[in-house]
Amino acid sequence: MILPSITTTNGSPKVTSWQEKVAEIDKLGLKRIALFPTCLEEPERQKLYKTLEATNLRAIPFVHLRGDMPPQELDYLIKRWGTKVFNIHTQKRHSLFYDYSKYKDMIYIENGWPGVDEQEVHGFAGLCIDFSHLENDRLLNKQLYKDTIKAVQKYSIGCNHISSILKESFNDVMGYEVYAAHYSENLSEFDYLKKYPKKYFSKYIAIELENSLQDQLKIINYIEKELYKTAL
Repeated sequence: MILPSITTTNGSPKVTSWQEKVAEIDKLGLKRIALFPTCLEEPERQKLYKTLEATNLRAIPFVHLRGDMPPQELDYLIKRWGTKVFNIHTQKRHSLFYDYSKYKDMIYIENGWPGVDEQEVHGFAGLCIDFSHLENDRLLNKQLYKDTIKAVQKYSIGCNHISSILKESFNDVMGYEVYAAHYSENLSEFDYLKKYPKKYFSKYIAIELENSLQDQLKIINYIEKELYKTAL
């Protein structure tokens, strides 16, 4: 299941707003999407939910969990939208404001800087492998890459993110050199997925891009059809 997503990041040069993406849902006949409310505070998230309820969308199986989302918000996503899995950043990067132990079997820890904390993983369901983070680390942070590969051998992978890997590095909004981007202009930016074995791919895979949903569907088709034999 590779899902197009409503992604809300703040580092893309060309951003399609969440309102524009929601407007595409019925036009494209979509029934399932993933959701990344990464940069939305609670009032804005509530607006998003109400707007989604006015569409014919049926399910949001995969949601990126912010550490400041109250438990009742998770309950809403599970009951109203049938959410099956959440991912969350390591607490070394973003603190948790609430006790999510009730949902521990649904929450997976995302790889990336500053590395996977195995104690945290033990407290939740396993790993969320973001392939662009993994490839970015392979190119720029060999030790972090090796540590993640070791963790993959020990813990289950419950969900994945897919973003683009550019041919040339650039400085992100924080000033760090990266190859991973949340916007894509060329399908070849997903060819890096060929490097990774099938066991790294889970049942729930989300496209984490600011591109329109229509663009994302083309990317999903490319990944499934062109890269299927080697990656999936």
